Amino acid sequence: SYTCTQKSLALGQQYSSLGSQPILCGSIPGLVPKQLRFCRNYIEIMPSVAEGVKLGIQECQHQFRGRRWNCTTIDDSLAIFGPVLDKATRESAFVHAIASAGVAFAVTRSCAEGTSTICGCDSHHKGPPGEGWKWGGCSEDADFGVLVSREFADARENRPDARSAMNRHNNEAGRTTILDHMHLKCKCHGLSGSCEVKTCWWAQPDFRAIGDYLKDKYDSASEMVVEKHRESRGWVETLRAKYALFKPPTERDLVYYENSPNFCEPNPETGSFGTRDRTCNVTSHGIDGCDLLCCGRGHNTRTEKRKEKCHCIFHWCCYVSCQECIRVYDVHTCK
Repeated sequence: SYTCTQKSLALGQQYSSLGSQPILCGSIPGLVPKQLRFCRNYIEIMPSVAEGVKLGIQECQHQFRGRRWNCTTIDDSLAIFGPVLDKATRESAFVHAIASAGVAFAVTRSCAEGTSTICGCDSHHKGPPGEGWKWGGCSEDADFGVLVSREFADARENRPDARSAMNRHNNEAGRTTILDHMHLKCKCHGLSGSCEVKTCWWAQPDFRAIGDYLKDKYDSASEMVVEKHRESRGWVETLRAKYALFKPPTERDLVYYENSPNFCEPNPETGSFGTRDRTCNVTSHGIDGCDLLCCGRGHNTRTEKRKEKCHCIFHWCCYVSCQECIRVYDVHTCK
């Protein structure tokens, strides 16, 4: 079973308050020995690792909010996604990529904010300044964040089988996205923001941009087949693109080798919660529309009253006063 691949993800759910209390590495469930050593050696960045996993889960839930599988998590289980990640599907590929990217992102940000003594700003990616600006501020050291993510997330992917190869590939694809999206961020200085002098530094994008990019990679993920080779250490499984006519996947693409369930009906074996009672968009023809999301079962409609601010007026100076209105909405849910 590959439930163990999720156990380090439980870190984000159960240890989101790591920053406010002493960490006992031995009490974190599901860590393999290498992760336990990592935790003990780098105890002060573990809150950022946990924050990164949490960030990845939240982004997964945002990206899949309108799809049959909506990245549901189970609070009282170590395998926080249930059996969904047991199979080598494109959903598993996305979760591994977004969680690894989240760890790299959160550690990088935390280092730049000065919360740890073992890391800080990036000083070796500077190069000469450009026209009309100079280096300043704190450049985020994404290389360090990526290194931490690789050491922690890949620690459990050391088996010579296809699933480990898939997880390592998708973990790295997630981290590479962070490095690819680094950009210059600048601030103007001068009288009333005249921009006589501009200081710039390397910064990560909003994590939403990472999620959007990886969601595109999920939609275009490459299907693979498993090949077995005899090596001196025994049998080793590797992955090869299933369709020779298609362009083989690059290190930035997500890969999978098992088909996903349809997620229409509840199924404890596959981890599908089904789509009954999910809110659907009656005007959409996409996957979030009532036809597709409800898998052809039809939908119910009810009215819902919501209090909203309305008739807002700006008063000089300086506040806004609003009235409260009650608006009636139609809510559509799957049968």
